[in-house]
This record gives sequence, structure tokens and C-alpha cells, in this order.
Amino acid sequence: MSDTPSPQRRIPGMLPRTTQIALWVAVLLTGMVGLVNLLSAVTPSLPERRDWLELFVPFDVRASGRVFTAIAGFLLIVLAANLMRRKRMAWVLTVGLLVISILGHLIKGFDYEESLLAGVLLIQLIIMRPVFTAQSDRPAIAQGIRVLIVAVLFTLAYGTAGFYILEGRFKVDGQPMNFGLIQSILQTLAMFFAADNAGLEPVGRFANFFANSIYIVGGVTLSFAFLMLLRPVLLRGDAATLADRQQAGEIINLYGQSSLARLALLSDKSYYFSPSGKSVVAYVAKGRAAIALGDPIGPPADRSEAIRGFQLFCDRNDWFPTFYEAIPDQLSLYESLGFSHVQIGEDAIIDLTTFNLKGKANQNLRTAINRLTKTGHRAEVFAPPISDNLIAQLKSVSDEWLSSKNGSEKRFSIGWFHSEYLQGCHVAVVYDAQNRAIAFSSLLSGYNRKEVTIDLMRHRTGVEKGTMEFLFVSMIQHFQKIGYEGFNLSLSPLAGVGVNPDARRVEKGLNYFFEHLNQFYNFKGLHQFKEKFQPRWEPRYLVFLSVTQLPDIAVGLVRADSGDRLLDYLKPGD
Repeated sequence: MSDTPSPQRRIPGMLPRTTQIALWVAVLLTGMVGLVNLLSAVTPSLPERRDWLELFVPFDVRASGRVFTAIAGFLLIVLAANLMRRKRMAWVLTVGLLVISILGHLIKGFDYEESLLAGVLLIQLIIMRPVFTAQSDRPAIAQGIRVLIVAVLFTLAYGTAGFYILEGRFKVDGQPMNFGLIQSILQTLAMFFAADNAGLEPVGRFANFFANSIYIVGGVTLSFAFLMLLRPVLLRGDAATLADRQQAGEIINLYGQSSLARLALLSDKSYYFSPSGKSVVAYVAKGRAAIALGDPIGPPADRSEAIRGFQLFCDRNDWFPTFYEAIPDQLSLYESLGFSHVQIGEDAIIDLTTFNLKGKANQNLRTAINRLTKTGHRAEVFAPPISDNLIAQLKSVSDEWLSSKNGSEKRFSIGWFHSEYLQGCHVAVVYDAQNRAIAFSSLLSGYNRKEVTIDLMRHRTGVEKGTMEFLFVSMIQHFQKIGYEGFNLSLSPLAGVGVNPDARRVEKGLNYFFEHLNQFYNFKGLHQFKEKFQPRWEPRYLVFLSVTQLPDIAVGLVRADSGDRLLDYLKPGD
């Protein structure tokens, strides 16, 4: 079975062309109906229709119809973009607002032309209901409804108390008004729901401020409730169940290759399983970006379906499917499924079958090793399980390093300091002449090949120059002796990006960061350090669907990397 789909097979998440056209038409019509509503709300009704309506509909009701029509028009314009995202909640709200628009047009001036336009759109959306599958965040929907209820109750209490207390500060139709309890409630409801002051005239600046504050409170709370109803699905707490983690672990044990497979089992990851259940995508969802760490893990024959299924899964949750640190071998498959890619850096890999310290190029490495050896430094590599006593020594080094960097633990594509996590890793430690641990690195071994990868790298402040070179050479020689074939120095961000004349604009932009923002992000210094060991460089890619999604993806990556500190739960890294 080939990984590459036949041309006849439709890309997941891509609607048939006729349905796409129908969706665009619905979106444009929604925006058009919104604009028509706004214009109609401020346009006088035709005299003959108005005179006829006056026989059946009071002026206050017709005025409220204009207000509701205007509000519905504004909200329909906002909803148009969410319909393009195929949001189910946007569909529900749009259908409701169209019904309000139809009634509003008929009530305010018997404007059946505008009602007919809204009715045509309403029928189209009802027919297209199955197209709108993207979910909103259910807790956010519940919160939005609660906010709406609280907003009504709070504004009602606020307005009622204000009108009741501010006796003699208002006039209605030019006459002084002393509000009783019932009158205060009715006046507040009229202002909150219909933006209709019912002839209210504030007397004095304070009374005027109070009346305006009702509109402000109502507008802010209603806008917040509306926003909450349309949020993408958010993952809260430990989104992966124990059963999910066990299933992911079994697949990774069978098909995992690189160190990314081990990082896929860390507690910040959630899992999508392919329809066959043979492949897994380990991802973190932040905002509208669902960012997978590496390529899908599973049998090669199932990889295409895993990518297809993950995209459909993301579509239902209003997420952008993204693959971070994808390898070059899979790019043609991603492209056949409608994805684009951009290089984000290079992995530095040392061939342990040929590595040695001979030659002029390694003079600085030999000098560092000889100098530190003479001053009583030594390095030792410990195999798992790592003892509690050693973990305690390393914790002191880690805390000092984090403090010196004014930073905090990273996540997603790297591990973090936690005793349970480190106890399962190889750990290399540098000791000074007083037998004090001054630097260490944790390492991840590959599943089905003889390769080891650098994870954490930390040292105390004020260590001897060349300490990290001493540590790295010691690790390389250790794994070389016990038969490993490769030593991965991990990703060098932005290395090799945008250097070719035919590079894409996005890659050239990333190259600018690499060249000019080194004082903020030491990408260049990290690359130069790894270059000392003469590795071979293998490109790594970010795979995505559209360039327009990149800002959301960038924010998602920053949030995934930082771990959203305020939302951390009691897992490794606490």
C-alpha cells in the first residue's frame, strides 16, 4: 500500500468545490444582510407602509424593531468570518439572528424586500447545516451563557437600584419622574435589551453618567458572552486519559525512531489515533493551533490516513493542524495532502562510527579536555535509573542555571527538570576537583536505532571555560565505546534557513531573526557551539495548511514552549 494518495481522493477537510462555492456565497450573503440591516435601521420607512403599520403596531414596538435590526446587522457581519470557519455555534447564532432580522424588518416598516433577502439566506443555511461541523469550546459556551445571565441580573440590579436611589434626577417626556421599584425595573430592561431610553432625560452630569453606564455594562458583558460562544475547543488539564497514554506508549514502542518519540510521551501531550488505531499523533493544542511534535508515529502504510484523520479531527475542533520538526522524507506526502512547509532549523548529528579528536579542526576541543583534566575535573555518564541522591545534586545545578538565565522550564520539544522524568534518562555529569557537580546533561535514546539525543544542558555560574565542551566530548566518547552509531545534538533553531537564493519569503524572514536578533535569542551562538563537533546537518520543517495561519501557529508554539505557566497542572516540571 502506497503512502501517496491517488489524485482522485479528496483531501480531508477540503469541501467539494460546489460546497465551497455555496459556503462562500453564504458568507458573503451574511455580511450583505448585516450591512442591509444597519442601513435599513437608520433609513426612514416608506410613508404608506408606516401609516398602515401604525394601525396595528405601536411606535415603541416599531422603534425596538429598528434597534434589534441594527444589533442583528452588526452581529451578522462579525459572524460571517466564523461561518467561513464552519463553526456550528456561528451557524446557530446566524440562524437565530436572521429570524430576528426578518421580524425586525417587518415590524419597523414592513420592509419585505430586506426580509426576503434574509429569508433566502436562512433557507440556504438550513440546507447547508451538515457543512458546519467545527465545534466551539463547550465550557466556554456554558461560561458565555452564565455571563449573559449574570449580565442581565447584574445590570437589572444595578439599574434598578440607581433609578430608585436617584429620585428626582430624571425626566420622562419633559416631566419629573420618581421611579418606583417596578418602574425602575422596566426602565432598566428597556435600556439593556432595546437601547431605548423610553423618553428618559437625565438631569445633571451624574444622572447622565449613570444612564450611559447601563449601556456600557450591557454592551461589554454581551460582547464577552458572544466571544465566549465562538471560542475554539480548549484542552484543559490532562487531556489524555491513562488509556490513551498506554495506547500511545505501545505504538511508540513498536514504531518510534527518534528522540521526539520519547518526548511524545511527556504529560503535556494529547493524542490522536488514526482510524486503524495503528498510528498516533502527539500534539499540543493552543488557541487555534494543534501542533504535533514530529511526524505521525506508526507503520508507513498508515501514515497518510493518520495525517488525513488528524486534519479532520482538527477541523471539527476549529484548530489548524500543524506538524513541528517534520523530517524531509515525509514532505512529498504532506504536499500531496494539501500542506505547505517551511524550514525551521537543522538537527546536528554526529556519526559515532567515524568521530575522533584528531586534526587541526579539533584542537580547541583537545585543549579544553586537557586543561580541565589537569585541574581535577572529571565526567561520568550514569545509566537509568538515576538515584535520588544524584537527582538532588543536579537540582541545585538546574536551579542556579535557571536563576542566571532569568528563565523558567521549557516544554513541548524538550524535557524539563523533574525527578521521575530524569530517573529514566541517561545523565552525564561534570565534577570539579572538590567532587562537586557543576554541569550536567540528560540524554534520550532512540527506540529502534542506535542514536542518543541531547535534552537538558545546564551548568553552574562561573564554571571553567570549556566545561560544556568537556562534557560533550565525554558523552560522545562514552556512547561511541558502547556501540551507538549516532549522537544528535538536537535542533539548531533557524540554522540553514533562508540561505539559498531560491528560499521562500518566510524562510528569508526567519533568516533575518537568525542573523540580527542574536542578542535576544542566542540561536547563532548555539549553532556555533554545535558546529565545533563537525556534525552533519539535517533540515527540519514546520508543516501547515496556509500561510495565513502562521501567526496563530507562532503564538501556539510560544505557548506550548512556555507551558502556559498559569495553567500548569501537577505534572513533571512542578
